[in-house]
Order: sequence, then structure tokens, then C-alpha cells
Amino acid sequence: MTIKFTASQSVEIAILEQPVPIQHYLRQPQRLVNALVEPSCMQILTDEVFRLQMRPVTFMSLNIQPIVDMKVWAQSNGTIYLRSLGCQILGVDYVNQHFQLNLQGYLSPHQFSTGDGLQGKADLEVLVELPPPFSLTPKPILEAAGNSLLRSVLLRMKQRLLKQLLSDYRCWVVTQTQQARLIPQV
Repeated sequence: MTIKFTASQSVEIAILEQPVPIQHYLRQPQRLVNALVEPSCMQILTDEVFRLQMRPVTFMSLNIQPIVDMKVWAQSNGTIYLRSLGCQILGVDYVNQHFQLNLQGYLSPHQFSTGDGLQGKADLEVLVELPPPFSLTPKPILEAAGNSLLRSVLLRMKQRLLKQLLSDYRCWVVTQTQQARLIPQV
């Protein structure tokens, strides 16, 4: 039985004014990836493609661990995009052979009434053919459980992004400001 799960998550982040605009920071895709997952769970494949080892998850007694290849790129205006390119599932070979993950998202500078910030959205879709024992479970129950699992995955990513991105941005601004002071003015 092939089943589709979906989830979406939006984010708005207020940014305190800094000497270096957030747009400059966002032109470095690896920084966003570091804000989404632990650096030890990331492998750089190219300047824009990263292999992310996600946390293991349990779905209806199946223990799986997704490994996602993700393209992350920035535009000159500071908008950063991400899109999954492929996925491998560790834990259950049957699921790995019948699994498709599609993740798309963006994060862009935005002017709020209270000041500068970022806004973004991520959409996650999984198509999977579940092993035969699950065909006895009513589809609405499977869909509800799968959609809930995907929402929790996106929520964890959002929470980590909110915490790590602002912290890393502040540290990056300090480094950039210090480096600018060391460069002799001509």
C-alpha cells in the first residue's frame, strides 16, 4: 500500500539590527545547514549540496533513519532555498526501496512593522509503500500518524533554526567586524 504524508511549517524571525546585514550572512548556504542540523551530522558534497544524517524516527514500530541529500543555494538578495535531491533510509530495507522524500523551502529577508527579519516556509512530502503488515491498518490512521510525524520533524528543525541561526549570525557579525578593523584602509 503506497501512502502519502505531508507537512508544512512557516517561520518568522525578528533580527536585531547589526553592523553587517543578514543578507550577507545568508549568502553562505553552509551556515543555514549548520543551523538546521548538528555539524557532525552533515557531509559537504559540493558548495551547494549537503548530505544530512537526520535523527532516527519511529513510525508505527518501524525504526528508520533518513539520510537526505539537500541542495541549498542563495540568491543575491539574500533569499536562501533548499530542496531535497535524494534520500536513503537506514533501518528497514523494504522501506528504503519504496520511499521518496520531497522537501522544499526558503528563508528570505523581510521587513516587518517592528523591523528587519526573516520569513520562510518548508514543505515536506513523503511517498512510501509500507510493508505488508501495515496494509491491515486503516489508511486514515496511517495518514494521521505519518502527517503528525512529519510535522514534528519540521517543528524540531524550526526550533533548532530559531536558536542556532540567530546565535551563529551574531558570532559571524562579530568576526566580520573584527576582520574589517584589521584590514588597513587605503
